[in-house]
Amino acid sequence: MPVRRRHRRHTSARAALPAAVLATVSAALAGTFLPTPAGAAEPPPPAAAEPKPPAAAEPKPPAAAEPKPPAAAEPKPPAAAEPKPPAAAGPKPAAADQGLLLTVSGDGNTWIRGVRLGCPDTYGRHPHALAACNALTWARGDLDALPGEPHGCTKQFAPVTVSARGTFRGAAVDWHQEFANLCTMDSATGPVFRF
Repeated sequence: MPVRRRHRRHTSARAALPAAVLATVSAALAGTFLPTPAGAAEPPPPAAAEPKPPAAAEPKPPAAAEPKPPAAAEPKPPAAAEPKPPAAAGPKPAAADQGLLLTVSGDGNTWIRGVRLGCPDTYGRHPHALAACNALTWARGDLDALPGEPHGCTKQFAPVTVSARGTFRGAAVDWHQEFANLCTMDSATGPVFRF
């Protein structure tokens, strides 16, 4: 029975509330307002949101110029190698490149033979190239100073003419000599004209 008493008390307290307040609360909960009974104080209408005037833009202070970091030097692409102009015609090639044209001819040019000697003789034209180059080097290119290979010869007269034209170690050579025969020529000039 005590439960009923409590229930009664709660009911009686609820009945004590003014009917207008209950109606307002119920309407607020329901989302709609009911007309209030005559003489009851009307609740004030909800205040309309007044539009706020736009806030005046506050002037911003001028931004301090931030120092820019020094720009890194951009690497330049490697320049294309410029073609070199052809070398101007300079001095003539060295004597070793040109060599000597050696000739031996018989009396009255009845016969002639010749060979080109380069020191070193890279083409192998002279049959005794190494010995001939050594003799010329010893004489410093002076064919009158060749050491030769002295040996005895007959006194037969069959003249021969020898000549050397070209360059030897950068020095120009234009030399010719006449001998009584091939034996005396070989004795005086050694391997140079031995071809």
